[in-house]
Amino acid sequence: MPSTTIHFIRHGKVENPDHLLYERLPGFHLSDLGRRMAEATADYAAADPQLSDVVAVYSSPLDRTRETAGIILDALNKVRAERGEEPLELQTDSRIIEAGNEFRGKRIGYGEGALWRNGNWHLVCNLWKPSWGESYQHIAARVGDFAQEKVREYAGKQIIAVSHESPIWSYRHLLETGHPEHNMFLRHTALASVTSITYDSETGKMLSISYADPAKDVR
Repeated sequence: MPSTTIHFIRHGKVENPDHLLYERLPGFHLSDLGRRMAEATADYAAADPQLSDVVAVYSSPLDRTRETAGIILDALNKVRAERGEEPLELQTDSRIIEAGNEFRGKRIGYGEGALWRNGNWHLVCNLWKPSWGESYQHIAARVGDFAQEKVREYAGKQIIAVSHESPIWSYRHLLETGHPEHNMFLRHTALASVTSITYDSETGKMLSISYADPAKDVR
């Protein structure tokens, strides 16, 4: 059975000394630790027979994902050069961008964080259905649309998509349970982790999901 695999990779840690919820705001880049996380995952990808054989690398258009993807691309292109193959170039897709959030630009959990300000309680009344922003259904639907398009486009191949925790987990949860709603505190999508989803190339049906955390020991 021909299959297509999309390796969804979460970005590394972000430089955020003011502890803001950065959401889709520009200007939030990887920290030194975040770059080391991305480098650990890049080394993992370059050494893995499947990941090193990907034919395309996609990223959310945000700074932190493009920087993570760039580090991974550098490692993969070294392997490709050794094999006499042309280098891959980064492609961006807004369907795998971070979830929309009404708390963008606000401090969360430090001092008078946004969660505790008068008038904001209605935004956090239900952890399973994010009343504070974009619904899990919409998040999973747009990621699913991206995935199904790429399964057809790259039938029988493997690609990488560098994204964010909420999009990766919401989509994975939909595939595993039939619904995208979940408790945000129970996600398993570590920074710079790899969630690999394999599909039947003809039907687009999910065949398997695997998970790796190459940066777990990075300090």
